[in-house]
Amino acid sequence: MLNILSNPHVGLVFLIPGMEEVLRINGRACVIRTADISEKLQLSGEPPLLGIGVEVEECFIHCSRALKKSNVWKVDEWPPKQNLPSATQMFHAHLKLNGMTLEE
Repeated sequence: MLNILSNPHVGLVFLIPGMEEVLRINGRACVIRTADISEKLQLSGEPPLLGIGVEVEECFIHCSRALKKSNVWKVDEWPPKQNLPSATQMFHAHLKLNGMTLEE
C-alpha cells in the first residue's frame, strides 16, 4: 500500500492456466476504503479493511510467443525443484542487484 501511495503507476499481468495469451493492464492505483465496495469483496463474511482501485490507462493482449517458448504450462518441462532458488535467495539476489544488503 505504501508503494501505491508513493508511486501510483501500476502494471497488472493476468495469466490464465492453459492460455498462452496474456492480458496486460497499465494504470494508476489508489487505496480505497469505501464501504459499498468493501462489502462486495467479503471473504468468509468479513470485508477487507482496505482495497486497491485501478484506473485503467492501457489494456492490451500480449502475443503468446514468450509463454510458448517458456513451456510454463508444461509441468514435465519444468526444472527440478531442487535446482531452483528459494524465495530468500531470490530476495537477496534482488537486493544485491540494487546495490543493497539485508543489513541496509
